Amino acid sequence: MALLTQMCSPADLRRLPAEQLPVLAAEIRERIIDVVSATGGHLSSNLGVVELTLALHYLFQTPHDKIIWDTGNQTYAHKLLTGRQDRFDTLRQWGGLSGFAKREESPYDAFNAGHAGTGVSAATGFLAARELSADDHRVICVVGDGAMTAGLTYEGLNHAGALQKDLLLILNDNEMSISKNVGAISSYLSRLLTGPLYTTLREEAKVILKAIPGIGESMLRAAKVAEESAKGLISPALLFEELGFLYVGPIDGNRFDHLLPTLENIKKLKGPVFLHVITEKGRGYEPAKRDPVFFHSAPSFIRETGRPRQTSTIPSYTNIFTRTLIRLAQENPKVVGITAAMPGGTGLSGVAEKFPDRVYDVGIAEQHAVTFAAGLAAEGYKPVVAMYATFLQRAFDQILHDVCIQNLPVTFCIDRAGVVAEDGATHHGIFDLAFLRHIPNMVLMAPKDENELQHMLKTAIDHPGPIAVRYPRGSGLGVPLDPEPRALKIGEGEILLHGNDVAIIALGSRVAPALEAAERLAQEGISASVVNARFVKPLDRDLLCSIASRCKWIVTVEEHVLQGGFGSAVLELLADEGLLGGVKVRRVGVADEFPDQGPQAFLRQQCGVDTEGIVRAVQSLLEAEPEPRPSRVLR
Repeated sequence: MALLTQMCSPADLRRLPAEQLPVLAAEIRERIIDVVSATGGHLSSNLGVVELTLALHYLFQTPHDKIIWDTGNQTYAHKLLTGRQDRFDTLRQWGGLSGFAKREESPYDAFNAGHAGTGVSAATGFLAARELSADDHRVICVVGDGAMTAGLTYEGLNHAGALQKDLLLILNDNEMSISKNVGAISSYLSRLLTGPLYTTLREEAKVILKAIPGIGESMLRAAKVAEESAKGLISPALLFEELGFLYVGPIDGNRFDHLLPTLENIKKLKGPVFLHVITEKGRGYEPAKRDPVFFHSAPSFIRETGRPRQTSTIPSYTNIFTRTLIRLAQENPKVVGITAAMPGGTGLSGVAEKFPDRVYDVGIAEQHAVTFAAGLAAEGYKPVVAMYATFLQRAFDQILHDVCIQNLPVTFCIDRAGVVAEDGATHHGIFDLAFLRHIPNMVLMAPKDENELQHMLKTAIDHPGPIAVRYPRGSGLGVPLDPEPRALKIGEGEILLHGNDVAIIALGSRVAPALEAAERLAQEGISASVVNARFVKPLDRDLLCSIASRCKWIVTVEEHVLQGGFGSAVLELLADEGLLGGVKVRRVGVADEFPDQGPQAFLRQQCGVDTEGIVRAVQSLLEAEPEPRPSRVLR
């Protein structure tokens, strides 16, 4: 790491001879592999983008020149080069460096992003701000990891191309998703076609051809087609040039002899430029090259083998989802799975192995996924949309407008609901209840364990309208599974434990901690009932009213923000029934802030939604209202 330790800022990098850049690239890869093997993180794409990152900081005057990373999970090499080496081993840890670009960390991080597709639009905003301020810095946007499947990217491209201002958009194509035409000739042509001689002749030819009366425009169009044919890049080149960009590439993004001269030439160009680079996911680490999907966002692993450091024999909620959906799809040929670029993470890849014609991955296009599902449902199918909670929020309008208004039978399986550990604020799934429960026709439920999840999936498939089930990241509780999934009665909760002092009404992942809290409270002489709400919408009105009429103290518990969540729904129901005057309610949930990154159990503790947090909430409620306790036990 002799060179890397000298890199305190990009200014140090620019003093380095170009021939030493490959040595520095190798050192950066070693450092990334060492840290990510211990902390977990996005490995494959970061190993592929090292040379491109070095080239950008080497040739551009960052942070004066702005680099916007889309998605920010490509920024590990960027962090190492911008003064964060000494903290890099804190990556994705509580109080440590974010796994994404983060403005609060460094002036070199121009824009925060954890969701793909935002880069081009943000860069266009930076471009407009530069023009309004009459500044002279460059704006560079690095797009990758499937962002070209996001509709927002094309909205940004359309606007940026129309502005015709200096902007460099770089596609880090590490899946060869647009073009496989990469090699010596293509790279040579790209360097040639961005050089000053060619670009000058190109612009002069345009002027001359346009001046020819009658046939000038036709000749110009023909010349453009001929130019693209010579480059061998008709399809992608024409697309981006029609959007107003000068298309360059593809070039080998892991070779400095291709990157540096091409970028040097592009710096001299005017207007928007689209540079297409091909990089290799997992470069420098064989396990990541063999399995780039797993190492896209990997848990901590043993460096020598690439195997995860920890494994669980208890199936995850995602695994139960896969098993159950396969079973339900076998029983019902109308069941269809849909996801947005997350077939592995959501478990739909396992379903696709059994039913390859009935699972669709639409790319990073959550809005399209939902309306696509609505179209299937309108034709009598039972689409199951499987998404992480944090990504489902991108499709709110389609859920409301295209699914719920028409009362179509679309099932939303919301994975990673609640806090999701090391990915931090951009990925916590703590807002879904609030934005879904106010929509008419929507049914919302959450299982207390993996056995109840399979019953809720059966409930959802049988339901004739929109319905959603949310479940957390990670392993289940290890409970026995019933042999057959069965449909639950919509809107019916259950009392799991009977007590006569306080009622703890818990939802989903917080039911088990509520039962543990009740045991702790019993040791202090406090008798608590524990209720598994199951449904957020509709609530079990009869059960909740019965509790409120018999019990003075109620504590609601959810792994979700308090505003608009499950506890708010309970308060609204009690207020509507005129029962709030005789009962005191304390809501336990996530406060009005974005939780940081850290281990899942630790974050639950920090948010006060763990066992200890529930105990404290009950104790504080009873201490605030030290009145005689009711004597009747809830039945």
